[in-house]
Amino acid sequence: MGTDLHAPLGQNRGPGRKRPRPPFGRILGGLCLIAIASFSLYSALLRDDLQKTQPIVAAEKTAPAPPADDRPAPAAQTGLTEVDPQSGANSSRIVTGDGSVVTMFSPNTRDGSGPVLINANQIGQDPRMAATPNDSLLEDSPFGRLPITAPSGLRPMDQYARPWSGARGTRVAIVVSGLGLSQTGTQRAIEKLPEDITLAFAASGNSLQRWMQEARRGGHEILIQVPLEPFDYPGNNPGPDTLLTSQPAARNIENLHKAMGRITNYTGVMNYLGGRFLSNTDALQPVMRDIGKRGLLFLDDGSSAQSKSGAIAKALETPHAFADMQLDGELQQDAILKKLDELERVARRNGSAIGVAAAFDESIDAISKWSEEAAMRGIEIVAVSALTDDPKAIPGKVR
Repeated sequence: MGTDLHAPLGQNRGPGRKRPRPPFGRILGGLCLIAIASFSLYSALLRDDLQKTQPIVAAEKTAPAPPADDRPAPAAQTGLTEVDPQSGANSSRIVTGDGSVVTMFSPNTRDGSGPVLINANQIGQDPRMAATPNDSLLEDSPFGRLPITAPSGLRPMDQYARPWSGARGTRVAIVVSGLGLSQTGTQRAIEKLPEDITLAFAASGNSLQRWMQEARRGGHEILIQVPLEPFDYPGNNPGPDTLLTSQPAARNIENLHKAMGRITNYTGVMNYLGGRFLSNTDALQPVMRDIGKRGLLFLDDGSSAQSKSGAIAKALETPHAFADMQLDGELQQDAILKKLDELERVARRNGSAIGVAAAFDESIDAISKWSEEAAMRGIEIVAVSALTDDPKAIPGKVR
C-alpha cells in the first residue's frame, strides 16, 4: 500500500505509523507568548491596586508610633485629667482604744464630668518602687524638690510610711540617726539593722540620695535631720545652715528647705541638737507650721526638757512624736542593751515607746541583737510614723 506524503498533519500516513509530535520550538514559543500576556495583565492590575492603596500607606507613615510598652499614654496625650485615687472617695480616720489608727473610705463624687486617668500608684508604695519618689508629692524649688501634700490630701508621711501589723500589743520604734556623715558607718547601718528600724539622715551628710535609695530598698522608713541651735551655740555648732533663734523666720524656713531638698522619700523631720531653738516659740512655730503643711511628721529626740515642740505641733495640727529615751548616752554595747530593756519596760507600761541612737558601731550591734530577741518576747518593732500623734486622727470621732 502506498503512502500519502501529502496527508494533512495529524492524519495517519499509513497503517501502524504513530502520529508525529509537533516541533519543540513551536511549543516553547506558544508558552512564551502566554507568559508575556499574563505578566502584562498582572502588572496592570498591580499598578492599579497600588494607586488605590497609596493614600492609606501615606496615612500610616504620618500616624504616631505606638508606645514602646503597654503603659497608657500620659494624660496630656489622651486628653484625660489625671487624678489621685482618693479624689473619688471620702476618707476618715479614727483612733481605737489601744491607740491604733484606722482609715476608712467611702464613695464620693469627683469634680467635673467624663472619664479620668487614675494614677494607681498613689496609695501606699510598691516595695519594688520604694526608692522612687511620688512626683505628685514633690514641688520644684531653688533648693531641690521639696515634699508637699498632694491635692487629694495624700501626705508624704502616709506614702512613705512603713506598714505594721495593726495588732494590739507592745510596740517599740527605734530611730538611728546621723546617717550620711560616715560612709562606712552608713553602709553598715543599712546592711545590718533590721528593716523595721527607722533611719535618720543628717542634712549635712554626703551622697544622701544614694544612701536614701539603698535604705528604702532595704525596707526602712527614713527621716531628714535638720540642725537646730543648741543652748551653747556657737561653741557647739551643729553645722552649716543651722536654724537660729536670732534669724528672721524667712531665713530659717530657707535653711529648712535646703535640708529638705537633700533627699526625697522621707516621712518627716527630726532635730539635730536644738535645745535653744526648740524652747523658743517664736522661732519654732513657723518651722513647725511649714513641716505640717507639707504633710510631714516632726520627731523630737527628747534631748531638751524645755522643748515646746509638742504644744506647738498640737496647736498647728502637725503630726508629732517625742522620743522617750536616748539609748547610747554611754557608748558601750552592754549599756545600750540595758537601755533597750528599759525602753521595753516603758513600752509595756504605756503600750508603746520610742528610742533614739546614733549610728555608732556599738549602737548598731546592740540594736541588731536586741531586735532579734524582742519578737520572741511579744514586742513589735514599728517605724516611727506608727507611733506619731496625728491630730487629723481624732479619738472616737470620724473626720
